[in-house]
Amino acid sequence: MYTMFKTVKKTIQWGGKTLTLETGKIARQAHGSVRVTYGGTEVLCAVTAAQMPNPDIDFFPLTVQYQERYYSSGRIPGGYFRREARPNEKETLISRLIDRPIRPLFHPRFKNETQVIITVVGHDLENEADVPALIGASAALRISGIPLLQSIAAARVGYNKKSGEYILNPLLSQMDSLDLDLVVAGTKDGVLMVESEAKELSEEVMLGAVTFGAHAYGEVIDLIEDLVKVAGKPLWDLEEITPWEHEAQAQIATLARNELQRAYSIQNKQNRVVSLEKIKQKTLDAIKEKYAETICCAKVKELFKALEADVVRTNLIETSRRIDGRKPDHIRPIESEVGLLKRTHGSALFTRGDTQALVVATLGTPTDEQMIDGLGGLAKESFMLHYNFPPYCVGEVRRLGAIGRREIGHGKLAWRAIHPLLETKDVFPYTIRVVSEITDSNGSSSMATVCGASMALMDAGVPLKRPCAGIAMGLIKEGDSCVILSDIMGDEDHLGDMDFKVAGTNQGITSLQMDIKITSIDKTIMRQALQQAKVGREHILENMDRVINKARNTLSEFAPKIETLTIDKDKIRDVIGQGGKVIREITETTDTKIDIEDDGTVRVAGVDPVMLKRAVDRIKDIVSEPEVGLIYKGIVAKCLEFGAFVTFMHNRDGLVHISELQAKRTAKTTDVINEGDEVFVECLGIDNRGKVKLSMRNIDQKTGKLLNKK
Repeated sequence: MYTMFKTVKKTIQWGGKTLTLETGKIARQAHGSVRVTYGGTEVLCAVTAAQMPNPDIDFFPLTVQYQERYYSSGRIPGGYFRREARPNEKETLISRLIDRPIRPLFHPRFKNETQVIITVVGHDLENEADVPALIGASAALRISGIPLLQSIAAARVGYNKKSGEYILNPLLSQMDSLDLDLVVAGTKDGVLMVESEAKELSEEVMLGAVTFGAHAYGEVIDLIEDLVKVAGKPLWDLEEITPWEHEAQAQIATLARNELQRAYSIQNKQNRVVSLEKIKQKTLDAIKEKYAETICCAKVKELFKALEADVVRTNLIETSRRIDGRKPDHIRPIESEVGLLKRTHGSALFTRGDTQALVVATLGTPTDEQMIDGLGGLAKESFMLHYNFPPYCVGEVRRLGAIGRREIGHGKLAWRAIHPLLETKDVFPYTIRVVSEITDSNGSSSMATVCGASMALMDAGVPLKRPCAGIAMGLIKEGDSCVILSDIMGDEDHLGDMDFKVAGTNQGITSLQMDIKITSIDKTIMRQALQQAKVGREHILENMDRVINKARNTLSEFAPKIETLTIDKDKIRDVIGQGGKVIREITETTDTKIDIEDDGTVRVAGVDPVMLKRAVDRIKDIVSEPEVGLIYKGIVAKCLEFGAFVTFMHNRDGLVHISELQAKRTAKTTDVINEGDEVFVECLGIDNRGKVKLSMRNIDQKTGKLLNKK
């Protein structure tokens, strides 16, 4: 049968499910496109690149965009326009997850603008799309001819503490019961990226998970290479290194190396930045004057940056002394403070060297939960952590705009570190929002956020299981020589080979994130970095413990107080009332918030304890059942020939028979009471239909006390 498509398909069984890579049928005008199917989840990955590099830029202009389509799970988006809008937090995080490991693998001379677009076109709500998306991006790049030097793949790893078992690509329905959610990506040579959330696991368990995942994704790399052999295009030609570049590189080294060595011995960051800028401008001016006709400013800046890296890295390898004079495993001076913002519910100021985070915790009610509309439907999140990085924290002037990918990513990293340490809603029913304002930055501001968030939450009275701290590790690797750095500065991050962030308690790791800027690192380096990070984390925790090491016993006077009670599900409508009349009246008169769940759990929140108790008592009155022999105050609702109906306990009606209105005979109901009268009634009984029998005959209507019975 004739077909217009030349389709190539490769398939393996992986983690108990079928993984399929297919190309040649969809998005044929892209330089490379691959459709990935894993289980019932499908993603379409398409890559394109500009034919010529932009001579005015000195960086690699790569854009990775992961996007989820609601039709993939059979849903129509919410909102007024009923279509997908700007990327949500999850899409942004997965875009970063894919960008980080593939970026170091492009040929260093490739500077063409490159775009990777991954679209989720089918989702079975059981297999997450992030790992298939990264695999698809790698495969699409490798068959496109765009110079990605090696194939890369990824795997998700779960871990069960009880069984000690690692699980490859666990289903979404399994994740809540596991103690680890880790995504690892890399090449055949080694690991490039790790992203994880853990429930206080040891360094050995985390290293084992990374090793397990790296072994598992090896067969996926083989699958991608099989696809490349059949469907791959020839690699793009790259510009050769010109004699001018060699000459300019030597000239820049002659002009600037000695001055750069002196500048990088300046320990004060601002003074060092000023000195480096002067050296850079002086060097650029000299090169421009000599090569006026052939100069490429972007290339000169790139060569100058390479010289900076060489100066810093060579000094570290040869002397084991860092820019600020520290030894590789030393932590910068730390200063911690809590409760400095008196009107907030909890606050902390964490300062480590030139990095500082002002972190504030706010407690809210269940109605303050974040609503998240995703492929699986509407979900609620009761813990939020937001990270802000204003330009003044690095002494810059920059337009304030929308929250960037970096801020979202750093906030989520800190969220993962703290989240495993929070108690369940049954224990602490508050909605929690933490905001980290980075007020100074010179490396590791996300880990400063973890430390500050831990202290701010305890200052707010949030019962964390244990205090949590974070540390960022770095690596300088030249040939067989390498130096692992604890608590890296901005320059060491910028010019080094690794950004390795570890957060956790004195019991274990809660979050691990690693990005490698070289082709990979081996297991030995990872083990050493983890052990060195553990020592650093314990040092930071000791410092934090001197300030605060457990949650305060009481909440701030400005924080809402929450009372939780459980009512019969059949009584929910009575508390709400027709059209919400009853619950609205309670909240307005007591200045409280009331949240009622379908299982009958009621949470009442308010700042004023007196008003809070009044609201709780009102609800208890509404849902409680009348007891035989007790006296209640009520209002006469209706008078009839045979008696009167009295409303008591806010919403219950009972009948006072005409014979029970008074001790003597009553000829007419209205001879004793009238509609609207306030009366005291005694509960005589409740029949099997729920109807209440009341009496007034033995009650003193002035005092409400029971008269002596004969």
